[in-house]
Amino acid sequence: MTISTSAPDEAVATSGRPALLEARDVSKYFGAVVAIEGVSLTVRAGEITCLLGDNGAGKSTLIKTLSGVHVPDKGTLAVDGEPVTFSSPRDALDAGVATVYQDLAIMPLMSVTRNFFLGNEPTVGVGPLKRFDMAKAAGIAYEEMKRIGIELRDTDQAVGTLSGGERQTLAIARAEYFGARVLILDEPTSALGVKQSAFVLRHIIAARNRGLGVIFITHNVQHALPIGDTFAILSRGRISGNFVRGQIDAERLHSEMGGGDELNELSRELAALAAAERRPAVPH
Repeated sequence: MTISTSAPDEAVATSGRPALLEARDVSKYFGAVVAIEGVSLTVRAGEITCLLGDNGAGKSTLIKTLSGVHVPDKGTLAVDGEPVTFSSPRDALDAGVATVYQDLAIMPLMSVTRNFFLGNEPTVGVGPLKRFDMAKAAGIAYEEMKRIGIELRDTDQAVGTLSGGERQTLAIARAEYFGARVLILDEPTSALGVKQSAFVLRHIIAARNRGLGVIFITHNVQHALPIGDTFAILSRGRISGNFVRGQIDAERLHSEMGGGDELNELSRELAALAAAERRPAVPH
C-alpha cells in the first residue's frame, strides 16, 4: 500500500505550529488500577500525531479522557493553551475536539442524510410545525460527501450499503462539518482491507492538510509510519517514547511498543514449525 503524504519533510518541525490540544501529566485511576499515568501529549494544527500501543497499553482510557468521557484524576487538559475541564463529550465537541470511535456511532439502516445529521438535524418551521429540513440536509450531506471524494447516487441510500472505508470517511466528514479542529480517530483501519485502509488514510492526510490536528490511534506500524508527523508510544499506561518523522523506523517502533521481541520469537517458532511440516514422513 503506497500513501503519498503530500507534505514536505520540514512539516515535522513543530515549533511554529499552534498547540490545539494538550494533555499535561494526565493520570486516570480505576480504584487501585493505574490506567494511564503522567501522560503528556501535544496535538498541533496541520499535523498527524500517531498514538501507538499494543492492546492494554491504555489507548482507550486516554482517548476517553481527551474526549470528555473520563475526567482526569491528575494533570490538566488544555485547548489553545488554556486549561479546560471536559465534563462530557459535548464539552469536548463544543471546544472542537471530536472523536470517531471504531463503532462509528452510525445507524446502518438509516440514510446517509439521517446519519450525517444525527442529533444535529436542521429544522424548518416553528413551534409544533417545526420539522426536519430534509431538502437542506440532503444537499449538505451530498456536497460534503462529494468534497471528500464520495459521489453518492442518492443520499437516501442506507449507510449499510457503503463500504467500511466510506463509512469511516463519512464519520470524519461529519465531525469536520460540525466544527472539529482536532480529530481523534480510534483504530479507523483495524477492520479494513488494504484498499479500504488506503482510502481512509488518504482522507486522514487530507484533513491534516486542511489544518486540522489529528490523533491517529493504531497498533499498525505500517499504517502509522507513512502518514505520521509525530509518534507517541504508549506502554502500560505511560508514554515510553516521542519521535518525529525520520527519527524512527518500523523495527524501532515495534520494539518501542514492546512487540519487537515477541514478533522475533514468533517468527522463529513459525519458521521451525514450517520446517518440521516440510520434512518427509518417516515410514513405519
